[in-house]
Amino acid sequence: MGNTIIIGVFVAVLVYIIFHFAVKMMEVAYVLRYRKPFYIHFYPFLKKLNQQQKHILVNNFHFYKKLSNKQKSYFEHRLALFIKDKYFIGREGVIITDEIKVLISATAVMLTFGFRDFYIALISKIVVYPNKFYSNTNKTYHKGEFNPKFETLVLSWEDFKQGFCVENDNRNLGIHEFTHAIHLNSIKERDISSVIFSDTFKELSELLAEKNDLRTRLMASKYFRKYAFTNQFEFLAVAIENFIETPQDFRSEFPEIYGKVKQMLNFDVSGY
Repeated sequence: MGNTIIIGVFVAVLVYIIFHFAVKMMEVAYVLRYRKPFYIHFYPFLKKLNQQQKHILVNNFHFYKKLSNKQKSYFEHRLALFIKDKYFIGREGVIITDEIKVLISATAVMLTFGFRDFYIALISKIVVYPNKFYSNTNKTYHKGEFNPKFETLVLSWEDFKQGFCVENDNRNLGIHEFTHAIHLNSIKERDISSVIFSDTFKELSELLAEKNDLRTRLMASKYFRKYAFTNQFEFLAVAIENFIETPQDFRSEFPEIYGKVKQMLNFDVSGY
């Protein structure tokens, strides 16, 4: 009887390993062909926001309104988990409220809505100042920064809110700083969404390096603000700000770059 149980357990484990490996191989083949994960959302039980958090999301986060009812339930589930996963810290008199938690976390969930793993593991703490803050990193005042060494995202609440006041000016502090975190996280992590993000970024970099005419049009265009050309990391952060806020203009002016950004984010949302 004992040997039978041991053999049964061994066979079950072996079957699981073979099945897991087969699924992995199938997904690799799928990703290579379609450049997106085999699946994104699978939740046995959906988490819910409390009434106040839901009210803040519905009335203050425009992206949420673009989602289908099913997508909204997934967004709320991810938002509840993201809020629980991160440690929010207020500085210089900032009291961490539901508004702060919901709107900052919703920005992260929006950017990773096409990812399977949406937690951005490289962020463990989110520090919020009332306005511009002095950074010891480079001895100057910042509106926002991401410090991967300390797994900390730092934001000026005043400037974060300003980013959502005008929704089509392609300037959004939250989107910009979270993009830096997602980019570095994609280099460190090896989950399927991170791999697609980092690999597509390499493709985008190669595209810009090879196509002189595209680079010339970029530099001459006023669509991307000058800060985008500081370095490749800032270009990506600005590009994703533009992608979120003015997707139709982006697709019209620079369809090749738009396509790469959409592939990186794996966006399947109305309007994009």
